[in-house]
Amino acid sequence: MKKINNNGQALVEYILIISLIAIIAVALVTFLGGYLKDAITKTSCDLLNKEYVEGEKPGEATCENILDLELDL
Repeated sequence: MKKINNNGQALVEYILIISLIAIIAVALVTFLGGYLKDAITKTSCDLLNKEYVEGEKPGEATCENILDLELDL
């Protein structure tokens, strides 16, 4: 009897699993991208000693100098 080589089949299964994980990761980053950008912006504002200003939409937040905000009041 011949022994069947399943190495090719296992490789294809691993590639399919990795592809599925990559597609899910890209979809999550696309869906949550604005919120992730706002979280990073908020952290960088704290590090730069600036004021975090929310945008109208997710992903549109900015950092402004604290003195600029006081002058607008």
